Amino acid sequence: MKNELKVKHKLGFGTAPLGNMFRDVPEEEAMKTIQSAWDEGIRYFDTAPFYGAGLAEIRLGEILSTHKRDDFLLSSKVGRIILDEEEEKEGLFEYGRKNKIRTDYTEDGTLQSIEDSLKRLKTDRLDMVYVHDLSPDFLGDEWITKFDEARKGAFKVLDRLRDEGVIKAWGLGVNTTTPIEVALELEEAHPDLSLSATQYTLLQHERAFERMMPLAQEKGGGLVIGSAYNSGALLGGDFFDYQEITPDIKKRVEQFTDVARNHDVKLKHAALQFSAAHPAVKAVVVGSTRPEHIKEDLQAMQADIPVAFWEELVEKKLVSSKAVLPGK
Repeated sequence: MKNELKVKHKLGFGTAPLGNMFRDVPEEEAMKTIQSAWDEGIRYFDTAPFYGAGLAEIRLGEILSTHKRDDFLLSSKVGRIILDEEEEKEGLFEYGRKNKIRTDYTEDGTLQSIEDSLKRLKTDRLDMVYVHDLSPDFLGDEWITKFDEARKGAFKVLDRLRDEGVIKAWGLGVNTTTPIEVALELEEAHPDLSLSATQYTLLQHERAFERMMPLAQEKGGGLVIGSAYNSGALLGGDFFDYQEITPDIKKRVEQFTDVARNHDVKLKHAALQFSAAHPAVKAVVVGSTRPEHIKEDLQAMQADIPVAFWEELVEKKLVSSKAVLPGK
């Protein structure tokens, strides 16, 4: 694929919240949100088996299956198999389906994961596939062992599927930068589009800017940016990177809020435009369970933001002086 991804508005719809992340989302609300995304012109949708143990895929499939498959781009993820056996849930998707989940980055597991996703999504193909949460934040010290499992399994399978034209692109979908960087430098595998969540945002971007972003460009790949609001922290929410927000992060958000107020700028607008501005970024995916938020996100991408706003962020060292800024 190599930088050929073209996403309308450079904005995609992420479905993690529709897997009942943090709360029990009523079915009608979920359906209206997906339909709103379509009605507003969104044509790239990202999902994963992990989101509510298949719930987000099932909900997304209900809406997308009513549209022509060639009219939209669809990505899902591999690395987890949803089992029939059930268990009590806790954590991010406490309110999702009760099905047990098995972590599996092998060749067979990857093929099964794709097949299962296609059934839940009621479709015949995925455009992009991300190897999900192959990262220390989920796997701890075991991530290196699992990375090796994926290198011998998932990576080879996805390379082959892309080369055969079955999928358009593949990469990693993670919340840290190191796994993407390591994968990009492999000689035997060739990821060309990765989803980086939480790592290239207004609140944190220096590590990504120094290494992950230029490496993606150098290797001819691209990036999709997720969680541009850092799980809602930048918009005044209670979570930062899927964990309860800390006082230090709250203080930083207040600093951003003060600068935004000085220039009559909405932080949502600035966050989306910042994450989208780097040339390595092909799209930004935003998630919601509120139908009205979709139009707000599209408007945010088009909003005028004064140069003085960005200059003050740099001056106060809230944003790296080396960062690629919108409009510059």
